[in-house]
Amino acid sequence: MSADIRPQGTQQNPPGNAPRPPAGPAADSAFLRACRREPVPHTPVWFMRQAGRSLPEYHAVREGIPMLEACTRPELVAEITLQPVRRHGVDAAVYYSDIVVPLKAIGLDIDLKPGVGPVVAEPVRTRADLDRLRDLTPDDIPYVTEAVGLLAGQLGATPLIGFAGAPFTLASYLVEGGPSRNHERTKAMMYGDPALWADLLDRLASITTAFLKAQIEAGACAVQLFDSWAGALAPADYRRSVLPASTKVFSAVAGYGVPRIHFGVGTGELLGAMGEAGADVVGVDWRVPLDEAARRIGPGKALQGNLDPAVLFAPTSAVEDAASAVLDAAKGLEGHVFNLGHGVLPTTDPDALTRLVEYVHTRTGR
Repeated sequence: MSADIRPQGTQQNPPGNAPRPPAGPAADSAFLRACRREPVPHTPVWFMRQAGRSLPEYHAVREGIPMLEACTRPELVAEITLQPVRRHGVDAAVYYSDIVVPLKAIGLDIDLKPGVGPVVAEPVRTRADLDRLRDLTPDDIPYVTEAVGLLAGQLGATPLIGFAGAPFTLASYLVEGGPSRNHERTKAMMYGDPALWADLLDRLASITTAFLKAQIEAGACAVQLFDSWAGALAPADYRRSVLPASTKVFSAVAGYGVPRIHFGVGTGELLGAMGEAGADVVGVDWRVPLDEAARRIGPGKALQGNLDPAVLFAPTSAVEDAASAVLDAAKGLEGHVFNLGHGVLPTTDPDALTRLVEYVHTRTGR
């Protein structure tokens, strides 16, 4: 099928401000080129939560192994990370881990309860509790360095994306003690004790930075910061109470030159502010069309997204129609990485993902 997507890269990063390509066979990949807002041979595709969840081979290798334990087994992590690359032919691998891994690594009592999510035995709610949030060092996470090293040697021309949870989302879990619908305790601290809140997010920004640096130094070609709960905030609250910590993370890893991606759920009203945090690519969920997201974010950024994950349960023709709408909205972008507007849902048919990758590649190939 002939391409109907205009070449990306009509505007470039200003000199000295563009992410520098990593050395190695992945340096010229479609994914990294799109992140750098350069022309691409086809629109690159990867999926959040592609490593695991929907794949039967994932459930087979992880049978009987708790999630957080699986994250500490380098060979298992490498195998799970590689599975969607083999099956779907995606343009990037994403490191298999969880956003609470660095918190667990510094000694916090955190568990991932099936059907619930992260549960914190002793929530962080006072200034004294901050003492438990010590610095993360490479010695705390040798399994991360080993797993990323294994993957860097096996992925070849396919880039590896490292990731971490953003300070606000990590803080929400720590303050609430687990997932929350309304984030009552989190917002109570943010509004009621802004000094404690700022110190908490600053501490988490340092931990997050160390976690990302370990992945980059071991061979990750790009990183993504997940702010899963930022959509619970009003724009003014985000700018005042969250943006500084996210900016600190992106600034701290800027010198590595790898593309930095920023993603949140339900963040349509925050896209402009999120674009100011320092990332090279802004992820967009399915609620805002990409052309409108680009208007809100402004020039100088590539965009990632943004097919509704639930669309994958529809017939193939409907999936292709929805994907086509995403690609049409992306025509004017400086750079576009095709993704879902959130993670792969656990009961998604893996074949639907494989077909979607092929469709995007075929339709946008030049």
